[in-house]
Amino acid sequence: MSKHEAYEARTEEWITPILERMGFELVDVEYVKEGGTWYLRAYIDKEGGITVNDCEAVAREMNVILDREDYIEESYVFEVSSPGLGRPLKKEKDFARSMGSKVEIRTYRAIGHKKEFYGVLSAYDETTVTIEQEDKEALTFEKSQIALIRLAFDWE
Repeated sequence: MSKHEAYEARTEEWITPILERMGFELVDVEYVKEGGTWYLRAYIDKEGGITVNDCEAVAREMNVILDREDYIEESYVFEVSSPGLGRPLKKEKDFARSMGSKVEIRTYRAIGHKKEFYGVLSAYDETTVTIEQEDKEALTFEKSQIALIRLAFDWE
């Protein structure tokens, strides 16, 4: 486990009880460097959506723990956010919730000269994801091939 993965896992351990008490769901935790600054981000959600006040309440409680535990070596900015409309599917519950929904898949390498695929999520397991395209053709991808999978939106 890399240092960054360890930071994310430890953050998940500390934030989960806070979220459960508030009735929120943890979507993801990421520790990334952007423009020379490290960011520790927790993406949260709830039925009906997350508000700025929800994010602020979680951040207030979590900042106390981050200051007390001090387990991240570098200086960083802690953020709590909604996952937004284009939330990635990462956990089993994300896939289960999205069954029958239109998704976008981006692959690391081209498959048949394409790296972007759209279709309805029709099946998944520990190692694969299957979508049904508009022409009813089913495509199955190894999860290791997928750089990103998220809900797709038609802006029509």
